[in-house]
Amino acid sequence: MTNRYERLKMQRRMQRRIRLVVEERRMAFAARDPEPAVDPEATMEIPPELLALPQRAIGRVAVPQI
Repeated sequence: MTNRYERLKMQRRMQRRIRLVVEERRMAFAARDPEPAVDPEATMEIPPELLALPQRAIGRVAVPQI
């Protein structure tokens, strides 16, 4: 039976190992992919001609009025 301190120490060690494996896998996948990574926070310029046309929003549905 291990005491609380030893269990916490083992848990921290295991979490550190998992973090290292995840980081190694992330680096391996990034090195394998020839395309640059996409930044989801990056903004995209919408041309003015597209703004003039009435367009429906993607993923929206018309809700019938009752």
